[in-house]
Parts: sequence; structure tokens; C-alpha cells
Amino acid sequence: MNGVYLWLIHEQGNSPAIWFVAGLAVAALLALYGALPTAPARRPALIAAGVLLLGLGLAAILTIGFPIVLAGLLAIIAAARTRPAADRNEYAHP
Repeated sequence: MNGVYLWLIHEQGNSPAIWFVAGLAVAALLALYGALPTAPARRPALIAAGVLLLGLGLAAILTIGFPIVLAGLLAIIAAARTRPAADRNEYAHP
């Protein structure tokens, strides 16, 4: 979505909001970390990515916000379905 946002802003002849680009990049990195099944802070990373994406999506709801809101909801759902790290480690060592 960062690429879409930058393209859209460029086509309109405006300059991008750096805070929005940075927020999307941070959310993407958090979601990428949260996608790792063995990450110790997987759930908090997914929650942070979801909250950040929901906020950014709502801020941009009149343009590209809807897909960003959907991504935020998916990150929150993934966080809810993730077992805590203590439970994951319990099964790793017999």
C-alpha cells in the first residue's frame, strides 16, 4: 500500500506525508516480525501492527484507507489466534 500511496500522491502532484509513509513501513515490519512462528514477541507485534494499520487506514479512509483497515483487522485476528510464547515453548521441549 505504500507504493500505491506514493503513486497516487505523485499523480495528484502533491508531496507525500512522511509520517504516513513511515507509519505504513513500521506496521509492515511489525507484521513481518509477527508472521514468524517462533518470534518471542509475536502477539504484541501483531497487535501493534493492527492498531497502527487501523489508525492509518481510518486517517486515509477517503482514498486508500479501506484496504489498510482490512489489513489491520487481519493483524488483530492473527494476534488473537496466536498462542502465547510460553505455550509455544512448552511443546518445544519434552
